[in-house]
Amino acid sequence: MMKFRFRRQGTDPQREKIKQELFAFNKTVEHGFPHQPSALAFDPKLELMAIGTKSGAIKVYGSPGVEFTGLHSDTTAVTQIQFLPGQGRLLSLLDDNTIHLWELVGGAPREVGGVKKEGVIILQEVDSYSLPGKPGIESCSATRVTVLLLLRSCDLLCIGTEGGGVYFLELPCLSLKDNLTLPQDQVTQSLPDDYRCGKSLGPVESLQEHPQQPGKILIGYSRGLVVLWDLSTRHTEQLFLGKQQLESLVWERSGNLFVSSHNDGGYSVWPVTNGNTCHQQPVSSTVPYGFLDGNEIRIAFYFGPFPCKAINKILWRTTQTGSPLLLYSGGMPRASYGDRHCLTIQRDKEHVTLDFTSRVIDFFTVHNVEQEKEFDDPSAVVVLLEEELVVIDLLTPGWPSLPTPYLAPLHSSAITCSFHVSSVSPKLWERLVNAGKAQQGRQQAHGRWPICGGKNLAPPPKQQELLLTGHEDGTVRFWDASGVALTPLYKLSTANVFHTDCDPCDEPHDPSDDPDMQQEEEWPPFRKVGCFDPYSDDPRLGIQKISLCKYSNKLLVAGTAGQVIVLGLSDERSEHTVDVSVVDLLQDREGFTWKGHDRLEPRLKPPPFPPGFQPQVLVQCMPPASVTAVALHAEWNLISFGTSHGFGLFDYHRRNAVLARCTLHPNDSLAMEGPLSRVKSLKKSLRQSFRRIRKSRVSGKKRPIATPTSKVQEANAALAEQEDVAPIQRRIEPRSADDSLSGVVRCLCFADTFLRDGTHHGATLWAGTNSGSVYAYALEVPGVGSGRVCERGGAGESSVCVEAVLGKEIQLMHRAPVVSISVLDGRGKPLPDPYEASQDLSIAPDMSNAHSVLIASEEQLKVFSLPKVSAKTKFKLTAHEGCRVRKVALVVFGSTAQEDYSEHTLVCLTNLGDMHLFTIPGLRPQVRHDCIRKEDISGIASCVFTKNGQGFYLVSPSEYERFSLSAKVVTEALCSVQLDRPLEHTPASDGSTTQANGTHKNQLGQAEGQTDEPPIALSSPLMDPPLSSPLMDTPLDSPLSCADLTLDSTGEITVEDVRDFLTTVDEAENNLKNIKEEEGRSTGILIN
Repeated sequence: MMKFRFRRQGTDPQREKIKQELFAFNKTVEHGFPHQPSALAFDPKLELMAIGTKSGAIKVYGSPGVEFTGLHSDTTAVTQIQFLPGQGRLLSLLDDNTIHLWELVGGAPREVGGVKKEGVIILQEVDSYSLPGKPGIESCSATRVTVLLLLRSCDLLCIGTEGGGVYFLELPCLSLKDNLTLPQDQVTQSLPDDYRCGKSLGPVESLQEHPQQPGKILIGYSRGLVVLWDLSTRHTEQLFLGKQQLESLVWERSGNLFVSSHNDGGYSVWPVTNGNTCHQQPVSSTVPYGFLDGNEIRIAFYFGPFPCKAINKILWRTTQTGSPLLLYSGGMPRASYGDRHCLTIQRDKEHVTLDFTSRVIDFFTVHNVEQEKEFDDPSAVVVLLEEELVVIDLLTPGWPSLPTPYLAPLHSSAITCSFHVSSVSPKLWERLVNAGKAQQGRQQAHGRWPICGGKNLAPPPKQQELLLTGHEDGTVRFWDASGVALTPLYKLSTANVFHTDCDPCDEPHDPSDDPDMQQEEEWPPFRKVGCFDPYSDDPRLGIQKISLCKYSNKLLVAGTAGQVIVLGLSDERSEHTVDVSVVDLLQDREGFTWKGHDRLEPRLKPPPFPPGFQPQVLVQCMPPASVTAVALHAEWNLISFGTSHGFGLFDYHRRNAVLARCTLHPNDSLAMEGPLSRVKSLKKSLRQSFRRIRKSRVSGKKRPIATPTSKVQEANAALAEQEDVAPIQRRIEPRSADDSLSGVVRCLCFADTFLRDGTHHGATLWAGTNSGSVYAYALEVPGVGSGRVCERGGAGESSVCVEAVLGKEIQLMHRAPVVSISVLDGRGKPLPDPYEASQDLSIAPDMSNAHSVLIASEEQLKVFSLPKVSAKTKFKLTAHEGCRVRKVALVVFGSTAQEDYSEHTLVCLTNLGDMHLFTIPGLRPQVRHDCIRKEDISGIASCVFTKNGQGFYLVSPSEYERFSLSAKVVTEALCSVQLDRPLEHTPASDGSTTQANGTHKNQLGQAEGQTDEPPIALSSPLMDPPLSSPLMDTPLDSPLSCADLTLDSTGEITVEDVRDFLTTVDEAENNLKNIKEEEGRSTGILIN
């Protein structure tokens, strides 16, 4: 008789209500530096800064935690931004020649943590305008906007165009004032005949309003002409006949002179006098870097100035000392320093050339803007670069840089992995902060952050959260991820443990290398500023895996060349040697020769280690392949690590290797080639993928002609397998055991559980591989077992070694890669972290009932009972959903209705970018959310979860997108701003938010399917996200981590990622064909 195992049950209203109280999907905030910035503006009254990007995003920043985000409906680059000071309004000019008006408007009251928040502000687009073109072929280019100027009255916007005309828009209604339009012909008529000579004046390059006489506008044309135009009388007041191509203009505060910068690398000072209406020559002209040693008179007499690059922008600020402060970008000698990105600051004899590692986009000074003030007295200069934001303190001698509380460049070196730690103790937090302050030293000033507008309404975080990022240059950076602002705390470098090709410590110190000496002798006087450095001295230093124990302050870091480092936290500077151990994972296996990179040679006498995390033990895997998985159990003093060749177990307390297991298949030759053969392996992968596509299509075409006999046979076969296969499943073909890189270790796990029998529990180690193999080892750890755990390190135990014995070996029949292994206690809850149970920091695990192990492969989730390892329940994700598992995490979701109610849930991220939530241990599907675009392979690979239901993924090489799956814990921007105008309110949000990377995502998750398309109206990320949660960790684990793996979206793509991406479309087609076909062979396990 047929069993109805797969009959759908009706929806339980009570359960649906609980799910709404537990789960809610929101994208809350973007951490890091905006990708591809293109425009900058500052509101001196509200002390807010705006950054526009090439993807059409507008991001407004104030004091830490005050952030607003808007996105134009078209992903067109923002070329200029203008604030309406004090009004909370700004204008944006896009590359498509449209002008948009944005406003900070009042949002609906929000309830956060049980407290109702009033006065929340959001950013919203309210109007747009496109300048009409005149009839004719060149109408488009003639009215193309080149520059914007907002008059101090804030009721008129001046628009300079490529055709030389100046137009005026009335604000805030954005209506054109035709009677004020100034065509270029009207200006040309007032020019002297010898200057006119039939040449066009060119586009309008700069517009500047007179600082003391409102309505008088300085208009600069590309040819070099500068006109002082009186808007009230509509006539030319003065002409300045420049002969060099113009780049920018700036007024001196009194209005008695202005400065023009030019494309030859020079600038000129022009007087503004009432008597003379036409000025032929400036008061002075200077090419600051046109002479090698600064001696203009002697060199100019013989040779003249050297060709220099254009000075793109110049600022002239007056000070109480009497000497003006001059700031300008560019102007470098073309031949010698044409590739430098520089900003020069000059005052009297003080002259500094700030040398950046990326292009200068724009800059502004923070200075007095009140009319009653006599001097500008700038306090800081803010420089927007292509890859970072730099703020220079102009009040401190030497003009040092200020540390940034946000907008730090996450990608100062390319991010390769990440790890999250929640509920950090205050003591550990303080030690990390002190270590970070000691690193800064004299490099940075500690003045007031100048961008401090708005008020953060978000409640203080209930716990401190750490986000650790591993980088290509061998550094690990610690970030404060507790709130909206992702603040850098501390940076750890592992490069000083090894010898590298570019090693300054190996060479004797040269006094001429001192930066102070160089600044005195070198011309121009360069000073390196900023922390963006995309170049790595040695790619083998790249960090691949991180694990941190917050209770013992032990840190485990693993890299690209098989290096595994155990570090301990110290508050004092230390000089000590690092113990080195070599673990051979091949175990003398014959027939394998490593063809990849060499190992990193450790230093025999490393330099002194600064306060912070200091290396204690270095374990070198041989062959030196990239580490693909790590596990740390600080209570047992054990670490485990895996590569593409096998895995090992090491006791860092006794400094001895406990276990080394080779997982290579006889055909795993690709695992021995290393990252240098990546092109070859990629070609092989593509070839195999296309062969599978061709084979599946051919097999689909060669189906037998349907006959009554064949239909009966198909029906009988379906009935025979009805008990084991669901009616709606995809056909899954078993993977070949001969696939390359089948020995890659994907995950490692320590657990105190029952492995040998059901009465005695003890320490165990679990390892999963790329071929679907799971190895479970029983460990003999002194003081651990049968519920006894005591402190290690006593005299009696020091001679006892840890032992490992293979207890179980499981082979998944479909040989799908094992993504995660987790052991559940007798109540079906995950086991606590090390030290949590022994120090009563969490509920003790249930050791009286049978345990189980949850094994997540790329194709299915399965729970096995322990110690027999018999299947209890499973969910075939690939068969049901047509996707593959990429990331798995066990998360605790708290209820918004009941303070003491929570559920442990399995969160699964697939290669299609969607999130699936399952109950444990029952594996019943709860909700599904579309989170990441399936094309964003780097974003999926970089995703990391928190233990409370939040997550991070790289939305660009420099930005983390923060999201929440929890309805209770949310980290979002809630802020207000005091405006000079009445605050307008917007209707309640529909729950949609926009991302600055040009994609729209609906915040309200659904159990199935996509939501409706979001509206065009844009909002800040704080617009409506319900609530969110902290972070767990899922460092980057790709099956090809034995090759160099970088999470930079512009970096390298792994073979496995490309294979999955290429086969996704074809699998979808085949899934539709096989929608009602049974799976020919169900997944199972073989136990040895």
